Amino acid sequence: MSTEQLYTVAEVAAMMRVSKMTVYRLVQSGTIDSIRFGRSYRVPKSAVREYLDERNPGSDYSID
Repeated sequence: MSTEQLYTVAEVAAMMRVSKMTVYRLVQSGTIDSIRFGRSYRVPKSAVREYLDERNPGSDYSID
């Protein structure tokens, strides 16, 4: 079982400084990986890092 940290959509939105709707769109389109729990989504920390690295190579950002 993985012990990777999972974030809520609201937490990802706050980290990325975008709206929750933007994160939902990224999740729905498959642009960012997520795990569905009932009616809510959780986004693995690695998926957030991967998404940001792809869009901003070489940027220095802090997650967590």
